[in-house]
Amino acid sequence: MPKTIRRRTLITSPLAWQMTAAPVAPPLIPVLPERGGTQLRAPRGVVLVDTREQIPFDFSGFAEWFSGVEKRALALGDYTVAGLEDMCVVERKDLADLVHSFTAERSVFIERLRRMSSCPHRLLVITAALSQVKSPYPHSGVNPNRILQSLIAVLAGLGVPFVTTETHELGEEIVASYLYQIHLYNWLDKNDHGRFLADNDL
Repeated sequence: MPKTIRRRTLITSPLAWQMTAAPVAPPLIPVLPERGGTQLRAPRGVVLVDTREQIPFDFSGFAEWFSGVEKRALALGDYTVAGLEDMCVVERKDLADLVHSFTAERSVFIERLRRMSSCPHRLLVITAALSQVKSPYPHSGVNPNRILQSLIAVLAGLGVPFVTTETHELGEEIVASYLYQIHLYNWLDKNDHGRFLADNDL
């Protein structure tokens, strides 16, 4: 009688995976450029924070990433890098502000996003999980689908990308990382190193 061969599952199905939300600490430095295995000494940028930001990121946990943080009245957006104001803009919204901006202040917000779309580097950061954007809002009758579809329209129609983060702290790290790398890539480009971090890499 032939033997029955049982096949063992070596890898658990992704459907059975469970993710535990436990973000690790930020790196000491996001990325370091190198050419031929030798690190390049790139200068650190200065972060600019708009003076009208209500609950601004202070970037105190990222002191090694930048040479300084300054508050200024920015023409557009909430965050940028000194010297790159015309080419880099980051707009931050918490959930309540996002809903308000897409409803009561919609025309003003859309005009701001249109101006952002002309910048080579633009990013809308929402300090709330995507599931929160999609869920009913306490004390508001606004349909979450309207807000989510507005975000998709901003992405598809205006070409302004957005990211959502579960916490204010994660939002701060995302913005710090983005500004650090925008400044670094710009420096590499201007100094004829090529627009990549390492040979045959990003």
